[in-house]
Amino acid sequence: MFNWQVVHGGKTPPPGEAVGPRERLSWGRTIGIGAQHVVAMFGATFVFPVVMGLDPNLAILFSGLCTILFLVIVKNWVPSYLGTSAAFVGAVAAIRSQGGDSADVTGAILTAGIVLMLVGVLVHFAGTRALRAVLPPAVTGAVVMLIGFNLAPVVAGVYWPQDQWVGLATAVFLVLGAVLFPGFWARVAVFLSLLFGFALSWILDLTAGPVTAIVNGEEVVRDRVDLSGVSDAAWFGLPSGTLADGVSVVHGPSFSLTFTLLVLPGVIALIAENTGHVRSIADLTGKDLDPYMGRALGADGLATAIASSFGGSPTTTYAENIGVMSATRIYSTAAYYVAAIFAIILGLCPKFGVIVNAIPGGVLGGVTVVLYGMIGLIGAKIWVDNNVDFTKPGNIVPLAVGLIIGIGDVTLRITDSFVLSGIGFGSVLLVILYHLVNRADKTTNSNPEKTDPTYT
Repeated sequence: MFNWQVVHGGKTPPPGEAVGPRERLSWGRTIGIGAQHVVAMFGATFVFPVVMGLDPNLAILFSGLCTILFLVIVKNWVPSYLGTSAAFVGAVAAIRSQGGDSADVTGAILTAGIVLMLVGVLVHFAGTRALRAVLPPAVTGAVVMLIGFNLAPVVAGVYWPQDQWVGLATAVFLVLGAVLFPGFWARVAVFLSLLFGFALSWILDLTAGPVTAIVNGEEVVRDRVDLSGVSDAAWFGLPSGTLADGVSVVHGPSFSLTFTLLVLPGVIALIAENTGHVRSIADLTGKDLDPYMGRALGADGLATAIASSFGGSPTTTYAENIGVMSATRIYSTAAYYVAAIFAIILGLCPKFGVIVNAIPGGVLGGVTVVLYGMIGLIGAKIWVDNNVDFTKPGNIVPLAVGLIIGIGDVTLRITDSFVLSGIGFGSVLLVILYHLVNRADKTTNSNPEKTDPTYT
């Protein structure tokens, strides 16, 4: 499995020629492509742990380890990088708002990872048709949409008030970069916008002085950038220390049924992400990868479970890296092993972790206002790509209910200790109502006497 065929004499292929998943160029060129994959995944992979209150160093480390695990399970036929998933960001915010800490977060995510792994096993043996029957595009699109749009209050209430002008400037830079930058640079616009926002904040500290930030409803006067801990941090070592809520960076999970139900809708989003990812790669490479669909889902679930067992972030296959493959037409999984090794080395650098944790809140506000909106609109894209018909009441009515409950963070208190709210409540209700009304509609339409007044 680790014997890649060297093609094109190891040199850069001619225009229009591709390098397959089980092929490679020279190791020097392969390392260069691997470095591009690191840059492509980098911004989102460390931003999402930060906004979830987890450790970015640990997330980078496990992204490398989990990518290797994924490639082994899919037998090097599905070139993918496993970066930090955004599917659970809204649920994590809900867990913390209900008094949960980082151990509760990782415990709930671990359970979701196991569920996704079991779904992968089921798909591997039963095929993809059953998956589509349970989670049709109308449902998956709605769940992904409410996950993204549910996060709007996090931007408005947590990050944006810390420095509104830097947030606005960073958001504008990200939008312009993602749309107007050429080729590969547009693919790494998130990373570039973080650098831009960081530099802008540092310059403003030198020229305009401290900022008056709103933190937890209180005004705080402080510098935008605090790098005081960089000099004390080691260049090499395992992730350590404590998170903002006092939980150790590396910690064991804690389990709660209430919190688990909050994150389970994220599994639906991960299924949609992984399915779309595998099929996108199949289109690019011209290979039938459906036999590996179950392996891909199961591998991502297992990777998420393992990472969260140690306090790490959830994982998913990254669309950012598909962009690199589209631009280069090099699909070699050897490059992904190189990228994974780079990530492991970065994850073992505490000094890098201190720098990441010093990203100003205003910068995160500008980045997340774009990213969260894009997560929501991916749900709309699922509808468009699959021609979901909203003239049918069976589509528009149940989805409307779930979306408003999920986005509006509506709460259903079942007992004093068991609450469904926001993403969890909206997703559960959406799935149940969709299948309930569509099953009833099929039953009714199966009898022509009830639907056709001219029937004799």
